[in-house]
Amino acid sequence: MKIFADLHIHSRFSRATSKDLNLKNLEKYARIKGINLLGTGDFTHPEWINELKKNLKDDGSGIFKTETGFDFVLQGEISLMYSQDGKGRRVHLILLAPSFDIVEQINEVLARNGRVDYDGRPIFNIPCPQFVEMMKSISNDIEIIPAHIWTPWFSLFGSESGFDKIEDCFKDQTKHIYALETGLSSDPEMNWRLSSLDKYTLISNSDLHSFWPWRIGRECNIFDISKLSYDTIIKTIRTRQGFKETIEVDPGYGKYHLDGHRNCNISFSPKQSLEHRDVCPVCGRKLTIGVLHRVEELADRPEGFKPENAVPFRKIIPLSEVLAKLLGSGIATQKVWKEYNNLVLNLNNEFNVLLNAKRDELLKYTNENTAEAILKNRKSQIKIEPGYDGEYGYPLLSEKDVKKRENIRIAKVQKGLNEFFG
Repeated sequence: MKIFADLHIHSRFSRATSKDLNLKNLEKYARIKGINLLGTGDFTHPEWINELKKNLKDDGSGIFKTETGFDFVLQGEISLMYSQDGKGRRVHLILLAPSFDIVEQINEVLARNGRVDYDGRPIFNIPCPQFVEMMKSISNDIEIIPAHIWTPWFSLFGSESGFDKIEDCFKDQTKHIYALETGLSSDPEMNWRLSSLDKYTLISNSDLHSFWPWRIGRECNIFDISKLSYDTIIKTIRTRQGFKETIEVDPGYGKYHLDGHRNCNISFSPKQSLEHRDVCPVCGRKLTIGVLHRVEELADRPEGFKPENAVPFRKIIPLSEVLAKLLGSGIATQKVWKEYNNLVLNLNNEFNVLLNAKRDELLKYTNENTAEAILKNRKSQIKIEPGYDGEYGYPLLSEKDVKKRENIRIAKVQKGLNEFFG
C-alpha cells in the first residue's frame, strides 16, 4: 500500500491561514493532489478538536476517516518560547497522537500552562526537555518531531533562536526524538552534511496555511506499507522500513534559503554575507541569516555526501507554479486553473502528472512546451531564484526569465541604495 502522507498542516484556527481551511476542502484538494493521508493540524484548539470529533471516526487503528473514507492522523504544532544559556529560544514541535482520549489529556496539561484557544499553534514558556517529559508522561505513543528545523526564527537549529546540537535543546529527553522535519528551505542532502543527524529520520511536510494545490502536499512522505495504522506509520518513521522517499521542493524555493533583507531587496550567498560581515549594505542592519548559511556553519561533511540507509528524495515544484510561469499569469487565475484541471482530471491527480505520466500521455492534454517543462521538473532541472528573509523562491523556466529577474533585482537594489544615501 503506497501512502502519500502530509503530516504537518494547519486549520483555519491558526494565524495567517485561509478562513476556508476546513476538513471538506482539505480532503478535496488532498485527493486532487494525490495525498491520501493528512495530519489534522491544530488538535490543541478547542473549536477545531470539536469539529474533528464530529466528523472523523476511528476504526481502532489510530487513523481517522471522514464519511467518504479519507484518512487523517491527529496532529498539532506547538511553539515553545523560553530562555536557555542566556539566549531566547523559539522552537516549534509537531505532535502526533493515536486517539482523541490522548489528545484530550494533552490539552488538559497544556491548559494548565497557558491558553490553547487563541491560536491553532499555541505558545508556551516551557523548555523543550520539560515539554517532551510532559508528553511522554501522558503516553509513550505521542510522537514529537522538531518542525522545519532550520528556519531562522522558530526552529531547533534556527540562526536567530536555535541550538547547535540536538542534545543542547532536548538534554536527557533526546532519547525520545526519532525524526526531524527538513522544512522548505532545506532538503535531505543539506542535512546529510551533519553526521550528528544520521540517526534521525528526515521527514518532509507542507506546513500548509491554505488548501490550494500549490500548498497542500508541496512536500510529503511516501510510505510503502502493508497496513495503514498509527503504529505502522510511527514504526515506518522511526525505523525507515517501508519509507520509500520524500517529495521536496527545491530548497531555493523556500522562504529562508539564502541570507538577506526583503525590504532592501538584498539576497546573499553565505560567502557574500561573510564579505559584508552579515550586514545589509542598504540599511546597515544585520542580515537575516538563512538556512544554507546555517548548514555551512554546522556541517562536518562536504557537499554531496550521502549516508548509508538514507531515505531517497525527489525535488519537484508544484504544477500550478510551473503553469503560472509558462502562461505568464497569476497562480490562481482562470487561465492557470483551466490548464491545471485539464491535466489533473484526465491523469488522475497532480502527483501522477508530476511523477509518472509519460510524454505521449501529457501531450494528449497539453502542448509541447508544457509537457517539456513537466519532464524537466521531474528531473529537477528547473532553476530557482532562491528565496530569502520570508520571500519565496522564483522558478525560472528559460534564460529569458533568468535575465529578466536579474535586471529586476539589480534595479531594486540600486533604488534602495539611492534612497538610503539620499
